[in-house]
Amino acid sequence: MDERSIWEKIADQLRSRSMWMLHYCTGCGAVELPPSMTSRFDLERLGIGPMATPRQADIFLITGYLSVKTLRRVIYTYEKMPDPKYVIGFGSCTINGGIYYDSYATINRLDYYIPVDLYIAGCMPRPEAIFEAFTKLMEMIRKGEANGWKRYKENYEWYKQNQLRSLGEVIVRDEFHE
Repeated sequence: MDERSIWEKIADQLRSRSMWMLHYCTGCGAVELPPSMTSRFDLERLGIGPMATPRQADIFLITGYLSVKTLRRVIYTYEKMPDPKYVIGFGSCTINGGIYYDSYATINRLDYYIPVDLYIAGCMPRPEAIFEAFTKLMEMIRKGEANGWKRYKENYEWYKQNQLRSLGEVIVRDEFHE
């Protein structure tokens, strides 16, 4: 039985039809994103559009492999997004490291560091798979099943330990964040 209130159900219905995505293009998976936005597939007809900043984005796309150095920025960006927020991992690299699975500098499991609501398998995922994944995410949001952001809060210590084990510290140090 669904325990969500009627207002949460209405909010989830509205959220699923108006989503702004922030894409973190770290690998070759990003090549398939522009065709997904153009006239043949037109993600905008689903209410999905690109956003330049994390503070206004609902969906965080990780489109390829992540190096240890890049992971720090991904975590920082994820934590700057408002709730509710959703993460989609593109391709094999976010699932198991892809062709870089045995590299000392590549993260193999994105969901150890931030919660992933949906993975798109493939190397590189085709625009059809991307479109299908967004449709699936919309359905998950409507049903109240896309709750990675809640898992992150509930299991913050577990995620933080994984982050610290790989990074030593999660603080971003550069001229913009000191």
